[in-house]
Amino acid sequence: MAGRLGTFAVVVILVAACGTNAPVPSTSGEGSASPSATPPASTIVVTPAPTASPEPPVGTWRSTGSMSVARKLHTATLLPNGQVLVAGGVDSDDDASAKALASAELYDPRTGTWSATGSMLHPRAWHTATLLPNGLVLVAGGQCPGLYEKGCPAVEDPSGAMPDAELYDPKTGTWTATGSMTSPRFEHTATLLADGRVLVAGAELAPDAIVASTELYDPATGRWTATRDLLTGRWQQFAVGLPDGGALVAGGFGPISLAPDRLLNSVELYSPETGSWRAGPMLLVGRAQGGTALLLRTGSVLIAGGDGGGDHMLASAELYDPATGSRATGAMSTTRAEFASALLSDGRALAVGGFDVPGTGKLLSSAELYDPSAGAWLGAGAMGAARFDFGATLLEDGRVLVTGGSAIAADKVVPRADAVSTSAEIYTP
Repeated sequence: MAGRLGTFAVVVILVAACGTNAPVPSTSGEGSASPSATPPASTIVVTPAPTASPEPPVGTWRSTGSMSVARKLHTATLLPNGQVLVAGGVDSDDDASAKALASAELYDPRTGTWSATGSMLHPRAWHTATLLPNGLVLVAGGQCPGLYEKGCPAVEDPSGAMPDAELYDPKTGTWTATGSMTSPRFEHTATLLADGRVLVAGAELAPDAIVASTELYDPATGRWTATRDLLTGRWQQFAVGLPDGGALVAGGFGPISLAPDRLLNSVELYSPETGSWRAGPMLLVGRAQGGTALLLRTGSVLIAGGDGGGDHMLASAELYDPATGSRATGAMSTTRAEFASALLSDGRALAVGGFDVPGTGKLLSSAELYDPSAGAWLGAGAMGAARFDFGATLLEDGRVLVTGGSAIAADKVVPRADAVSTSAEIYTP
């Protein structure tokens, strides 16, 4: 299980990272399993930004202040005051030395600087972070690899999966415990429902221990309650809140009985009124691991990229409607997984970074924008660093903040263990 936190080489038959966002989430996504070990001599090679369109790139990238701590597999949450809360993650790509982080810090878009804030009660990565209607941030689950010898809490699950949840109060800069989930989990999803509750679903604790259970967090009581199980246990799936107040869970990796790829194209729809799941129309292709799912203004869900099985990353995208199913839309300019995404203020979708081939060390610095009106992607320039397992957060002014991850300077080749970064960049559409 710890292996997934240290490398990004991906084997589709993952032990605990069938959905990593490598999240190996993922996160959370936002956050994030267990890719195969990579020989120490392996390197990360940056591929040049592909030309997605003959037209000039849309928008610009620039560096901004760096975080105080190098981290990947963290969460990055926009707060009501306009600042961004970055919390947790791991500090290294080296399995032997990597430690989960409890530290958190705040980014101020007005000054482009970072400041320290209170640390979480427990170190964790592959967790989820959800901004609640009351202005607090709910952090749930995650993994602390190495357990006791690395400062992790005493958890019963050998994977290091955690059931603990805590709340961050932006007014005081402090964290408080808010009960434990009914199951430890990481590489799960957390979806804010229209009624203010948070729906948590899925996870993988071992190759033969896929979590189908789901549960609800009620901010009014601070309690977790079990709700109906998924029809199919899965992890590294896509999850989106829907306009009707329910939620969609799609794709991901499934039970070991589906080996070798264990890839799912099934979709499940959750009804808060009945507390139950029902099967929805299927995706056009099975996909998982660090793709993206964003609810567009049209009411359709854009699902793009990710792992397509058999070491095959996807460039394809589809638009999903819970009533009518999925239809193909324009493909991205390159295959990519473990990338970050954000829905812009104007309704377009940004996809940036990631990698295009697992296990080869090829990272991407390129970015592209999906235009719903045209059903096509446009080039959006390139970051100063190629990166994966990082965060992307839409700011109040319409810009996008990119933070940390396994990142290396464009056109450079460096040892994998040196890649986790403190750097941050700003995209201006």
